[in-house]
Amino acid sequence: MAWYQHEVRLPAVRRGFHIVTDHVVEAVPELARIRVGLMHVFIMHTSASISINENADPDVPLDLELAFNEIAREDFNYRHTLEGPDDMPAHVKSSMIGSSVTIPISGGRLCLGTWQGIYLCEHRDRGGSRRLVVTIQGDEG
Repeated sequence: MAWYQHEVRLPAVRRGFHIVTDHVVEAVPELARIRVGLMHVFIMHTSASISINENADPDVPLDLELAFNEIAREDFNYRHTLEGPDDMPAHVKSSMIGSSVTIPISGGRLCLGTWQGIYLCEHRDRGGSRRLVVTIQGDEG
């Protein structure tokens, strides 16, 4: 059983949902050696999240952003407001979506569905660079 771990720094992006599958895969060259295993991706922030969703239709990330902005509105009467009007809604969205995903590995590749990709869900207007911890465990082939 082999274990590998890397910290991945993602570039700053605008608020919204951004496919980062290639960033993650490129950061972990050991993936190609894993015959069967798991990849765990954890985001080290409380105002952004990580998700798996459709990677084909460019309307999907736009609709996700619209829906989550409606669910966690900035004009809600939050108590935590010192870091700006987008901060507390970002925490709510992050809690709803989650801070990690786990993806099976087979034959040196992620077992994502045909239309699936890993998303950085940036919930702040100016969230800055985001860090991921990517951990792989598995049997090498």
